[in-house]
Formats: sequence, structure tokens, C-alpha cells
Amino acid sequence: MQLEKINKINDIKKLTLDEKKILSDEIRRYILDVVSTNGGHLASNLGIVELTIALESVFDVKKDNIIWDVGHQCYVHKILTGRKEKLKSMRQFGGISGFPKTNESFTDSFDTGHSSTSISAAIGFATARDLKKKNNKVIAVIGDGALTGGMAMEALNHVGCSGKDIIVILNDNEMSISKNIGGMNRFLTKLRVKKNYYNSNAFWKKVIGKVPCLGKKTISIITRLKNSLKQFIIPSMYFEDIGFRYLGPVDGHNISDMEDLFSKAKDLHGPTLIHVITKKGKGYSFAEKTPEKFHGISKFNIDTGEPINSKKDDYSSIFGQKLVNIAKKNKKIVAITAAMRDGTGLSLFASKYPNRFFDVGIAEQHALTFAAGLAKSGLIPFISLYSSFYQRGYDQVIHDICLQNLHVIMCVDRAGIVGNDGPTHHGVFDLAFFRLIPNIVIMAPRNYEELRLMMDFAVEVKKPIVIRYPRGCENTINYPCDKIKIGKSEFIEVGNDLTIVTIGNSVYKGILLSEKLKGDNIKSDVINCRFLKPFDNKNIIKSINKTKKIVVIEDGTIVGGLCSMIKETIVDNNINGVESVYFAYPDKFIPHGSVSELEKKYHLDIKSIYKKTIKMFK
Repeated sequence: MQLEKINKINDIKKLTLDEKKILSDEIRRYILDVVSTNGGHLASNLGIVELTIALESVFDVKKDNIIWDVGHQCYVHKILTGRKEKLKSMRQFGGISGFPKTNESFTDSFDTGHSSTSISAAIGFATARDLKKKNNKVIAVIGDGALTGGMAMEALNHVGCSGKDIIVILNDNEMSISKNIGGMNRFLTKLRVKKNYYNSNAFWKKVIGKVPCLGKKTISIITRLKNSLKQFIIPSMYFEDIGFRYLGPVDGHNISDMEDLFSKAKDLHGPTLIHVITKKGKGYSFAEKTPEKFHGISKFNIDTGEPINSKKDDYSSIFGQKLVNIAKKNKKIVAITAAMRDGTGLSLFASKYPNRFFDVGIAEQHALTFAAGLAKSGLIPFISLYSSFYQRGYDQVIHDICLQNLHVIMCVDRAGIVGNDGPTHHGVFDLAFFRLIPNIVIMAPRNYEELRLMMDFAVEVKKPIVIRYPRGCENTINYPCDKIKIGKSEFIEVGNDLTIVTIGNSVYKGILLSEKLKGDNIKSDVINCRFLKPFDNKNIIKSINKTKKIVVIEDGTIVGGLCSMIKETIVDNNINGVESVYFAYPDKFIPHGSVSELEKKYHLDIKSIYKKTIKMFK
């Protein structure tokens, strides 16, 4: 067992090549065991085993900076840097993260969780290194899918003209989450198939170089000829054109070849890009066959590859089904996502209406302005992104969509707490940051029926629209939904003692709270706001004036969202003598853990809400 020898940083350097090959298989089995039990990102980690072993065999993680783009492929790195046993707690409440975390280990150079950031961070590290006159190496490991992100392209341009010693390792597995698309993918395909060109080039240089007297001169002539022909043989050598030395492609599952190439790159000066070809899901047949299914996965059966909990309809699938129905009746409807076709529930739409479906790759900024262009031309775009990824396109929402008051329907998936992926993926800020923008309509459904109603409504209201909904299934408490009218809330229950104001996925907590309070002879107005903007001031003020007691519940941050809106409403309307209690996530980054664990930690479970509310009546 070679894995038993890996207990602390740089233990990998003590193994022979044959031992490392055995270790690769053992690490794959270990990761399979952990992820099948805890859930997590499987295919990307299985694909990067040998690459990580070679990388950390050649470089010194004690002093060199290795920056993992996105970061969900860092499981092997964590095993090799003293966290083998802790990996069993990964993504569990109180355990280690499924992403690089500088507070876990100094070998995690940079916290990551979103795509396309590593090269920008790398030039920051390299610039600081040079200013401090140090000599450590800086390596960014980035996937080919991440190169569709504008930030990565901006960083490549900066690094290329900087002349700084930076190594970029391009992990090319032809995948991001969904299958890669676009010009960059076509370009990389051309490079992949030219592997023989590079191998033969190195061979003939070696042979000719040994010829007495003429060797070096002949190589110089051939090099000039090669450079003039290379643009013909390998079109658009983008990386070299912008200032990188390009090495590869190299087999990302051949440790010896990678160690050799990494060692050579270590001695080079200036920007260097190493093109590594890997197979996502390597070593596990189910993940190799359908890597997108095993990108991020819940607990599953290793023998069958099937989830332990059977797949049910969730908000994403309901959204996708409804959008197909809307598009059938309205040919102006188009759908956009950013490398998230499956995760956002748009697979059905893509198969039914391929000419009206657009996956732009990992490029949220572009996706939003692309939607603006479609809307300006008379189409009705539905764009579906995860809540935390809308943060990446905030200027485009303001400048390109809302400033022009365009009819773009922005569907915000994974709103609220998402659980084990942690702070980089929680969607607790969207109510706050969207609310600041003029011209925008913000809605949140309390169940599937209301989501469908809101989607129909959004098609008719010719304004920028936000519809936010959580990850997972609707809650089981389902009162029939009233017809939706812009800026109007819904009274689910009526009482004279307490006003309970809530929105979206938190409405069921308001209903549960009301039911529990009935046992104390306390009757409540339970108000489903439906709209954070425009806000139903009139009816909510009327209820507050009636009860003089208010409880506000939301699944966003305490700052800027529904809680802030209610506080402002009370102050702006000079409502005096009101007792109020607010339930939301605090003004801090929320760690990883299951939704129920995090709700309990932050006193957002129904038991905690009831306990604090009842004190108002004692």
C-alpha cells in the first residue's frame, strides 16, 4: 500500500516511479470511497491524479505556489499534503472543504471556488515574488473549460506581455461541467491532434544536433523554416503569439513524461504554458462514460454508479419543463446558460429547441450582454445561472440590461444556502445586490406552482425580471397560489396578533411558525411577499399597524434583503411602537455543511424561530 506512505507534505518525493503508478490507482479508489459516501466532485479529481502526483513530485509545495483554478479538483492535492485522513470529513459540517482553503493548509496558496481566476492570481503572486526578490515558482493549473472565461483570457494577455516566470498548466479534458463549446475548444482540438508533430520535432533536433560542424547551423535554418511553416501546420498558435512558450501536448496520465516536461519548464524563464491531455473520470467506467453526471454528485453506489437517493423533480427540472411549454406557444422564447445546461434544468429545452438554446461556456458576463442583445432585437431570453455566478456579471445586469430596461428574464438557481459546497457557492447575496438596481422586478416562488405562475407572468411584463429559487425540492406545505399581480403580496393566513413576513423558500417556515403559535392562542398574518421589488408597502404596513409585532424570515443575508426592506419600511413610514424579530443569515461568509445543520447553527430552524418569537408575548 503506497497510500500508507503519504502522511505529510512532500512524502510523494520519496516514491519511485513504479510506486507512484501504484499510488495513482490507490488514490482513485480512496477518492471513490470518500465521494460515494460524502458526495462531491468526482470526475475532475479522478482525471487529475497523475498530473497532481507529477506536479508535486517536481515542485516544492512548501515554497512554490500552486493555484488551482475553480478548486474542486484539489482532492488529490489535499491527500498529498497531509490531509489524507481529514478527507473523510470533506464537505461535512465541521470537516475540511471540498475546495482549496488557506486556513486549512499553507500549501493551499489561494482560496478558489469559481472558474477562470487562477492565472490572474498567479501573476499577482509572481509580481510580489519579484518585488520581494524571491525565487519560488508560481504555477496556475487551469482547465480548458475555464479558458472560455473572459477573466482567464485577460490574465493570459497580461502574463504573456509581462515576461514573468509563470507556469500555466492547461488541464485539457474537453469538459467544464457540460461539454465544452466554442472557438477555444476548436483551437485546442487542433493542438491535441498535432502531438506527433511535437514528438518528431524534438527527435530530429536531437539527431541533427549531433552532426559535426553543420548540426547547430542546420538546426537554426530548420527552426526559421519551422516558424514560418508552423502557422500553416498548426493554425493560430495563440499562446506563443501572446508571449508564452508552449510545451506539449503531453499525456496527463503518464507520470514520467509529465515529470520530465515539468522539470524542463522549471528551468525556463518567462511565461510557459504546458498543455496536458487528461481524461475526466479516469479509472471509473461510469464517470468516464458520462463525466457530466459525475461532475458534482451526491452519495452514490460505487458498483452501479447510481445515486443512493432516487432523483426527484426539483426546482431546476420544474423550471426546465415549464420553459419548454412556454416556448412551444411563444417562438420568441430563447434560453441561455453558461456551461450549466444540465445543472440549470435546460437539457430538455436544448433537445426540443436546439436552435433557440445557447450555451456560451463559462462566460457569465458575455451571457448577460448576449441576452440584452437578443432582448433589444425583440426576443424574450430566459437566462439561467446559479446565484453565486450572477455575482460575476453584476455590471452587465446593471449597465446592459437594467439601464436599457430590457425584457430579460434572469432565473437565479441555487438561491439561498446550497449546503456542502460552502461559501463560494451559497446564494445568500442575490436579494441584496439585485435590489439595489433600478428598473428591476424581483420575485421568489414558495413552491413549484408559484414558479410556473411567475414564469408565465415574467413573459408578459416587459421589464428586467429576476426569479430566484433554491436548490432541491419544494417544501411539503403547499397552500394553493393566488393569481400573481405585480408588486402584490399574498396573505396565506390572517390574524390580529402577529405579522409574519417572508418570501420564497422561507414561506413554509412562516406557515409552520403560525401553526405552532396557534397552540399558544396567537393568530398571525402570514404574508408571502412574492416581490421584493416592487414591494407591497401598502398591505404590509396595514398589517404591521394592526399587530404592532412583526417577524421577518428570509434565506438571504440580514443586510440588504427582505429584513432591510422591512426595517426601512417601518422607519420611512414612521410606524412607532413595533416589536420586531429578524431571521436571516448574518453579515459573514457561511461555511459548508448541510442546509439543516447551517439553519440550526444560525438559528433559522423552526424550533429556534419559535423560541425567539414566543418571547415577544411573555
